[in-house]
Amino acid sequence: MRKTVWITGGSRGIGAACVRAFSEAGWKVAFSYRSRVQEAEQLAKETGALAIQGDLTNRVQVETCAAQILETLGSVGAVVCNAGVAQQKMFCDLTDADWDFVMDHNLRSVFYTIQAALPLLIHDKDGAIVTVSSVWGVTGASCESHYAASKAGLIGLTKSLAHELGLSGIRVNCVAPGVIQTEMNAMHNEETMQQLAEESDLGRLGDPEEVARTIRYLCSEDASFVTGQVLGVTGGFVI
Repeated sequence: MRKTVWITGGSRGIGAACVRAFSEAGWKVAFSYRSRVQEAEQLAKETGALAIQGDLTNRVQVETCAAQILETLGSVGAVVCNAGVAQQKMFCDLTDADWDFVMDHNLRSVFYTIQAALPLLIHDKDGAIVTVSSVWGVTGASCESHYAASKAGLIGLTKSLAHELGLSGIRVNCVAPGVIQTEMNAMHNEETMQQLAEESDLGRLGDPEEVARTIRYLCSEDASFVTGQVLGVTGGFVI
């Protein structure tokens, strides 16, 4: 298996943890990011990864990212679709713009990314794709219905592609993190975060590095017979 990985949304949070985890394991790493230039440049300097700025809701920019990775690092062996956004809002208050914003960044971007990378994976009859959903994509979430719907959509896409791409030697899996200590959860106050921690069986929040190591496992040869699975990294928040 080619140990070259493309990680989307790699400049912060779980994505940045993935960049570090794969780099530490000897993979060649490319990561795309949307706007965090300073963070991306620092991470690239720290890890030696290739950083590419682009809007993954734009098909042309996604294809440009894929072409740049191919030219610089060669064909990819794994794709980690991590880029996404979150938004809290009552369902009755959702606008078309709210719905499109979340669906474009959480679902459409994955559609574009996998389509751009797929010819390289199919050509070599080998590879791994990991999508990053959420525990809310499994259980649903009050005041985050559009977010939960987008993450549930990723689970459906993952399982469908596992069926479709299996005979091409490509494994497709999903991780569904619970409450992880990232900037995305900064919308919650300290009391809420403590309550969420207490709801998990392990009695704490998760770290981005714990999700990243799980993703790295799913991309590795250690998971060579694992496909179509949704692996919860929740500390027992949901069983």
